[in-house]
Parts: sequence; structure tokens; C-alpha cells
Amino acid sequence: MTTDYKPAIHFNNVDYSIEGNKILRGITGSFPEGKITTLVGPSGAGKTTLLKLCNGLLSPDAGDIYIKDRQIDSFEPVELRRKVGIALQSAPMVNGTVYKNLALPMELQGEELGKEQAESLLHDVGLDGKFLERKTSDLSGGQRQKVSIARTLVNKPEILLLDEITSSLDRTSLKEVEELIALINRKFGTTIIWITHNLQQALDIGDYSWVMMDGEVVETGRSDLLRAPANDRVKAFVQGGAE
Repeated sequence: MTTDYKPAIHFNNVDYSIEGNKILRGITGSFPEGKITTLVGPSGAGKTTLLKLCNGLLSPDAGDIYIKDRQIDSFEPVELRRKVGIALQSAPMVNGTVYKNLALPMELQGEELGKEQAESLLHDVGLDGKFLERKTSDLSGGQRQKVSIARTLVNKPEILLLDEITSSLDRTSLKEVEELIALINRKFGTTIIWITHNLQQALDIGDYSWVMMDGEVVETGRSDLLRAPANDRVKAFVQGGAE
């Protein structure tokens, strides 16, 4: 990948293993600040592990990770999670109302989320303020994902990590969430790192792409690399369509 950008996250020769099984090998590269980068590749390529390294949910065995030129292990956990948010495919919720879920990140920090701020967060993700009192058990898949993203935005993260957040959604909800993430990127300048198995989605919403296979980064560049990969393994993967 070219380096005509400022890195939001940089990996320098990072390895990660579980019980002697190497999951990531020699990961080196940068995610551009203020851009959307998609992570694509077969199942088991190490994409989710790499994402979890980005906000300290996991720690590397070797190598260095930098968040805007600062080593990741120099951050306090709360400071790091405020800077680097994450939203997951399962959109996990605590029992209760949407407001209770939105307020959770601030409660964990001993603070309180005001109702006006909560309504503003819902508006940011395209939901009406009346959803505050809706029980999370009554939400559709698309609504749950929007609430999950709104909860991540409570801390105003500079970097947002997304793990397969549209894979279980219907086409309409998928498009709504894609538009939402593009809006967040434009409106707030948020750096987005998005794992997706949908190659068309990677082309549609990504500025850049990383292709991972067998724990390695095989090819990186502008997302249109997926139309004509230089690497033969990537070419075979793309011609296969997806996972």
C-alpha cells in the first residue's frame, strides 16, 4: 500500500499465537487515518484476531502496534477503549431499554448519559428518540446493530472497529448500516476498520483493503485492488466470490 496518508494504526512485524499455534505472522502495515479500510479473506485468516489487537482486547507475542505514533501498551485500558471503539456482528445487549444500553459505557466510568445526549446519538444513527424506552428484545436486527453502533459512539472514538456487522442483516438493513458507517466517516472523520466477507461491500464502501490469508497480510492497497489483484492467491479468492 502506498504511504501518502497519516496512519491511524500501524503494525510492525506483529505475531500472535494461541497455545503455540501461530494465528498471525509478521503483520506489518498501516490503516489510514480518516479512511475506511476493509479486511477481507477466508475464514480462519486471522482477521478478528487482528481487530482485537487494535484496541487491546488481545496483546501481541512479538512486534509493535502504534495508535497514531504512540505504542498501544502505553495507553490505560479506559483511555484506549475511548479512542478505539468496537462493534460486533452479534450486537450484544444487556436486558432492558435502549437507553440503559447507551448509558452503559458512561456508567462503567462513573458518569451519567443525559437523555438529550442519548437522543442525539440515536439521531446520529438514524433512529428516532422514541427508541430510548424501547426494550432491546423488541428491536429488529438492523435496529440492534444501529443501537450497538450508537453505544460505541458514546465515547466519541477516533477509530471504529467493525466485525462482520452486516452479515446477518437483510438487504435493506444492510444498505442502511452501510450508509450509516459512510456517514459517520464523513461527518466525524472517524477511521473505520471493517471486517467483511462481502467483496462487493468492500468495493462499495472501502477506501482501502487488506487481504489476509493464513495469518498473513497477502495484499493491500486501494479497494479496487479486489477487481484485479496482483497476487495469485488473492486472485483465486476473489474469483471464488467470498468465503
